[in-house]
Amino acid sequence: MRRAATYHDTRGADASRPAFTDVVVRGIAPGGGLYVPDELPALTLEEVLALGELPYWQRAAEVFERFGVDVERPRIDALMQSAYGLQWSDPRIAPVTEVVAGMHVLELFHGPTSAFKDMALQCMPLFFSESIAMQQARGTLAEDYLILVATSGDTGKAALAGFADRPHTRVAVFFPADGVSDIQRKQMVTQAGENVAVFGVRGNFDDCQTAVKAAFADEAFAGELREEHRLRLSSANSINWGRLLPQIVYYASAYADMVASGGVVAGQPMDVCVPTGNFGNILGGYYAKRMGVPIGRLICASNENKVLADFIATGVYDIAERDFVTTPSPSMDILVSSNLERQLYELTRDAGRTAGWMASLRETGRFQVDRETFRLVREHFSADSVSNDESLACIRRVWDDHGYLLDPHTAVAWEAAERLAGADPVLVVSTAHWAKFGTDVYKALAGIAHADPLPGDVAALTGVELLAEVQRLAPDGSCAPRALAELDEAVERFDVVIDAGHAPVIEAVREWLS
Repeated sequence: MRRAATYHDTRGADASRPAFTDVVVRGIAPGGGLYVPDELPALTLEEVLALGELPYWQRAAEVFERFGVDVERPRIDALMQSAYGLQWSDPRIAPVTEVVAGMHVLELFHGPTSAFKDMALQCMPLFFSESIAMQQARGTLAEDYLILVATSGDTGKAALAGFADRPHTRVAVFFPADGVSDIQRKQMVTQAGENVAVFGVRGNFDDCQTAVKAAFADEAFAGELREEHRLRLSSANSINWGRLLPQIVYYASAYADMVASGGVVAGQPMDVCVPTGNFGNILGGYYAKRMGVPIGRLICASNENKVLADFIATGVYDIAERDFVTTPSPSMDILVSSNLERQLYELTRDAGRTAGWMASLRETGRFQVDRETFRLVREHFSADSVSNDESLACIRRVWDDHGYLLDPHTAVAWEAAERLAGADPVLVVSTAHWAKFGTDVYKALAGIAHADPLPGDVAALTGVELLAEVQRLAPDGSCAPRALAELDEAVERFDVVIDAGHAPVIEAVREWLS
């Protein structure tokens, strides 16, 4: 095994230099900072291209070993084979499809929940349980873990599926009750498993995320969990480094596949366009670029909640008076982008400034980076925002022109990529199967504006029934995954809806555990 890598946090509060197996179970650092590696491994072009000769599970194992994950390599291999096995509908796991010359799509929706979150959350729970077992065997840990998850839709189901009945863990998910698609809601509330719970929240994703972060900071609640339930708190959101590391893998993998298919010449950069709200997915691309994967521009595609696009354009992050907008791409309906903290730290390597910016955001709803940091942001990132109706129009146009059916999140990225296209090939990151968002895909294909209602007979259909109507309009499009098509037959296990806020979240968890 390579020398175990160590980590520090973006706000400088943790000087203990923990290893990967410590970081993955802690989730967040004391003081609220996010863990980052002390050093990034380097990949030569030849090493990146060599990944193309391997099955995906082995590509992931190679990257994890390069990062000095403190698990023996044979065990890493076994966990990766389990993570990227028969539960995937495509054995390539993350295939690259050329839709039109110069425009490729990285399909990250072939996992069991039909969203890109599976790329990390089929992997991370295995390493999470492994890490706890290693620590308990050494006698350095006596408790199991409770994982609290705030979700804008896809993370919740992926976390539930990944952690269901895993040893040493319990998982509670909080989602905006009126802010996810019917399919997303049913995926979550029908989840099997003795160690899972799901709660709707009267509010938006930022309300969910703020309340969950407050629960992490509540020392009295942490003490109660340890004394009464022998549990510690951790997170499965992308604030956890264990979520981010698997996301680096698919950028290196995609480049190797692009070269193998002739989509890019070896050594030529590819631009990458990512639909992102919490900044974790695009941050994986940044880390891959830093490691040596030939990535040119990282294009941040925002929907009408365009706080990230505005920040990249101005250097000012301001949500003080910004309205939260409901869009066809709910997984991006986020105003507080947690992983931007990691990005700012990586650009500056200055924990004091990073902590100051985060404190300003918390206290005033805004911060502004200095001129040099802004220059570095612009050096790596471009950005654009796409309106609700523009994203639906893009779905219709790409289907009519190329016979390829996009979900609304990928449509945001495709539109931004077309607008900002340069000389290099573009990789559009596709984050979900269209069937998860049948209502808006139907509106797109039928020429209905986002704000307009569905026809009465169509509006009466469930999210699952609506999939057949979409397939009628796009008869040669991909079929709905079986797990989604059978959701109406599944039993809804969870129906509790709580108010937004720190106290209601803690009370919900307390009642569930007792």
